[in-house]
Amino acid sequence: MERLTGLDASFLYNETPTLHMHTLKYSVLDVSTVPGGYDFARFQHELERRLHLLPPFRRRIVEVPGRINHPVWIEDPGFDLSFHVRRVTVPAPGGGREMDEVIAEIASSPLDRNRPLWEIWLLEGLSSEVAGGGTGTYVGFLAKIHHSVADGVAAAALLANVMADGPDDVDPPPPIEPWRPEAMPSWWQLLLDSIRDLLRSAVHMPGLLRRTVPRIRAVSRHRREADISPPRPILDTARTPFNGALTPHRSFATGTVRLADLKEVKDAFGATVNDVVLAMVAGSLRAWLDKRGPLPDRALVAGVPVSTDDPDAVRRLGGNKVSNMFTSLCTDIADPVQRLAAIHAITAEAKVVHNLLGADMLADWSEYTPPRPYAWFMRQYGRFRLAERHRPPINLVVSNVPGPREPLYVAGAQMTGIWSVGPILEGIGLNVTVWSYRDALNVGVIACRDHIEDPHEITDGMATALAELLVLAREVHALSDGVS
Repeated sequence: MERLTGLDASFLYNETPTLHMHTLKYSVLDVSTVPGGYDFARFQHELERRLHLLPPFRRRIVEVPGRINHPVWIEDPGFDLSFHVRRVTVPAPGGGREMDEVIAEIASSPLDRNRPLWEIWLLEGLSSEVAGGGTGTYVGFLAKIHHSVADGVAAAALLANVMADGPDDVDPPPPIEPWRPEAMPSWWQLLLDSIRDLLRSAVHMPGLLRRTVPRIRAVSRHRREADISPPRPILDTARTPFNGALTPHRSFATGTVRLADLKEVKDAFGATVNDVVLAMVAGSLRAWLDKRGPLPDRALVAGVPVSTDDPDAVRRLGGNKVSNMFTSLCTDIADPVQRLAAIHAITAEAKVVHNLLGADMLADWSEYTPPRPYAWFMRQYGRFRLAERHRPPINLVVSNVPGPREPLYVAGAQMTGIWSVGPILEGIGLNVTVWSYRDALNVGVIACRDHIEDPHEITDGMATALAELLVLAREVHALSDGVS
């Protein structure tokens, strides 16, 4: 039995009938090389052989009496793999659009809190279009995982744990010891452990206050003195069609661009890969908003998740160690090169502010989140559509996860591509996540369907924005070559 951290538990408290706090990890597998051929039962069996490599997958949450403290994880005594592994046939012709519509439908329902918080869906009936026109046989592999289970870094580690480097490596390593379920803890055990942990947490509150106040002062002083100031949540955000109260329904889109093109733009203009990703999103959303009326009076503000993991730490297979950085997409600037330069400058300053405040600040304070009042407030906030009454905290989330550079396999099937996306939030109805794999940057976009019916406009717009920057980058290269 292990208590959830405040940060992990906060993803449970945020969840409402319209706000689903699961993430999606989606890959397309070429199953033509699977020994003995592909069938659903075989893949279910192969997943069962690898469950010991996915430690969170057999754990479920147990609430404590009166919800006076965060819930606990236990090894589920009623674990049933067949409930978690499902199949669906993608409608003909089985292309990218049909695939994305099925994923959107799966994303539109919450996970069952009485079981381990994940599902895996096998999407059958895919055409070769989803793999760039290859000659194999393709099956989609969609992992729907609650954010309380794992963040992007932990999810990437879980993926790496079950993947192999070659098609012949089909046997997983054996478990160190057999898995053992836990008995459900008693009411008294849960209560006494909760009170004990609350008392331990209370001891640390004064020290946290002493650390927090100087950090806030340092951020305030830096903002006054700096030439460039990153945007402030709520105070500096724009109003857009996708910033409002949510409904349960989701829309989803995937896209892919060449990683080499991003790096060429990055090198030409002295930016980072993340800057170029933000510029792609900015160019796309500027065009999307321009089609629907006047551009907002302010530049869009993006929340960028930042891992707080120690780079030298052991690879983490669960939980959340993440903070958020707030930057501008500079959508008020028409010229794409000037926009990229402005994004680069503001994002660099946002990193300074983020570091001054402390990457661990969010996680530290979330330990003191009162479970019952917070969850009640979020339900009422969604029920009464209060997100319509004020400016959004931010306009959207943009996440960038570096993935593997070499091809990966599972049970002999090669992964041809991988996409990921996190949840959307009340007032923040758009999430754009990019995940690199081999020589590609794969874009996943999820939105509230009532706000953005077809997010392929966003993914297509990102590809167009990159193409525009690439043309300008090559002009810079040609000019510099001519001068030299």
